[in-house]
Amino acid sequence: MDSSNNAGRRSEDIALDLLKFVAPHANLSGKPAASTGFGIPSAPKSEDQITQIFELYARCRAAVEAPADK
Repeated sequence: MDSSNNAGRRSEDIALDLLKFVAPHANLSGKPAASTGFGIPSAPKSEDQITQIFELYARCRAAVEAPADK
């Protein structure tokens, strides 16, 4: 395998791991939030949630691939 392919795949894997860590804390885990009992809790539409996950993944990739300041 080409080393550039390995480096690209590695950053994608790291970004995916970061997404898995961050998503539950960003209310993107797919589980509805706890309600206080007032009104009906609004669940995000699945299309909106998918869009948010893709955007978060793109941000994770950008963070992983950003050059490190020394």
